Amino acid sequence: MRMERIIKDRMSTLDVSDLVPAQIVNPRPVMGVVKEFFTSSQMCQFMDNENPLAELEHKRRLSATGPGGLTRERAGFEVRDVQPSHYGRVCPIQTPDGPN
Repeated sequence: MRMERIIKDRMSTLDVSDLVPAQIVNPRPVMGVVKEFFTSSQMCQFMDNENPLAELEHKRRLSATGPGGLTRERAGFEVRDVQPSHYGRVCPIQTPDGPN
C-alpha cells in the first residue's frame, strides 16, 4: 500500500505526458519483495536438477500444507488419500506426506 501511495503522489506532481515508468516506479522495493518471497517462503524450494526425471518430479510435486493450507495435525486420511481424479496424474509416494 505504501508503494501505491508513492506512485500516486509522483503521478500527481509530475507531468503525465512526459513520464516514463522508471520515473514513477522505483524497482528496488519490488525486487526486494520478490527476492524475499523466493528466498524465505515455505512455498519455494531450490530446483532438484540432478537429472531430467528429478527435475520433472520436482515441478509436479504437490503440497496441501504451508501458508493458507492444512497443518499436519488437521490433515486427516480423507484429505491425504488418493482421489480417483488423481490416478495417472499424481504419484502418491512422491508427495510431501510420503507413503504413510
